[in-house]
Amino acid sequence: MKIGIMGGTFDPIHIGHLLLGEFAYENFGLDEIWFLPNGNPPHKITDESGVSLSDRIEMVRLATEEIPYFRVNLYETATKDHSYTYSTLNAFRERYPEHRFYFILGADSLFSIEDWKNFREIFPLCTILAAMRDDKDAESMKEQIRYLQGRYQADIRLLQAPLVEISSTTIRKRAEQGLSVRYMVPDVVSDYIAKNHLYIKGVSDTDDRRTGEDPQGSL
Repeated sequence: MKIGIMGGTFDPIHIGHLLLGEFAYENFGLDEIWFLPNGNPPHKITDESGVSLSDRIEMVRLATEEIPYFRVNLYETATKDHSYTYSTLNAFRERYPEHRFYFILGADSLFSIEDWKNFREIFPLCTILAAMRDDKDAESMKEQIRYLQGRYQADIRLLQAPLVEISSTTIRKRAEQGLSVRYMVPDVVSDYIAKNHLYIKGVSDTDDRRTGEDPQGSL
């Protein structure tokens, strides 16, 4: 099968992630899209939002459960060590030799990929699908693709998807302020964030979820 891979902290997952997965699935005839929540990414502090790994996993599960070709893969959450793309792809190649993998990344990552750990090992293991922000990025991205193809024999394709100016950071800030995040995330994720008071500073997860009390309720 042809498998698209979407990795990230997904803190939280939002419609931009889902649209990339959808357009990759359609444009490249993929069979499935695997969403890989990253338990301990080397480039981010995963607990800075105060949201647990189990919450991030559950939001990805809720966001993808009704799409038959979207799957949640927890390989990178099974270890406390840093997860690196090259090691994950090597493991997938060994476990699933019958699959062909397509690694989905954004424009910024395409230009910084030479800074990734053991990045040369990535190219033989997958086809890279590089998402463009808009038409203005096209020429610079094509130039970068030609450079990576020429120097490392990388197989890289342009992934054209709608420009969605939404970030997980923006969503977290809005949720922290008690503002709606509806339409930025699937309804089930918005409801989960509100029900569990995620991203609100100073809220005790265990107490609030066990009692169902509103942290802003009576004194």
